[in-house]
Amino acid sequence: MTRLQVLMGQPKLALGALLTLLLAAGAVVGSGADFTASSANPSNTFAAGTLSMVNSKDGVAVLTASDMRPGGPTSTGIVDIENTGSLSGDFTLARTAPVDNDGANPLSSKLNLTVVDCGDFSSGTPVCGNGDDVVKYTGGTIAQMGTGGHAVDALGAYAAGEKHRYEFTVALDGSAGDDYQGDTSSVEFDFNAAS
Repeated sequence: MTRLQVLMGQPKLALGALLTLLLAAGAVVGSGADFTASSANPSNTFAAGTLSMVNSKDGVAVLTASDMRPGGPTSTGIVDIENTGSLSGDFTLARTAPVDNDGANPLSSKLNLTVVDCGDFSSGTPVCGNGDDVVKYTGGTIAQMGTGGHAVDALGAYAAGEKHRYEFTVALDGSAGDDYQGDTSSVEFDFNAAS
């Protein structure tokens, strides 16, 4: 007689053997030790950068000119613009609507404007007019600056801490006739930046 036949003939013994096998299997499964490991990276912090600028003539005119004559000498003004933020940004130049005292003969339509980037301050104070200036706006009047794709003139990308010098030049066009005598015009130039 085989062992199985012996167990089958004794149901209590068979049940006991089966229970012993089940307990042994449970003990093997339940008592197994697993290796574990863990690692944490606490206190992850985040901060937004800044984009800010300093205008060397903030709140005042870049240039003023009086007693202008048609085809006469130009008037110039210098302004320095610096990115004082921690982020790089795209800088632009725009103007507000000119304010002319003579609506029929707006002086802004006869004021020829040129704006040049004289360079950055990375190698010292830039010199305007030394041949390496980059023209940012030319070929039009103050009145035209807001039209024909010149609503905003790109000045370029400034890295954090980058500073540029700009020269503004204005002259009364030679075509300005007697109707413009004594006329006045004013405009605001706005430097902006976006990252």
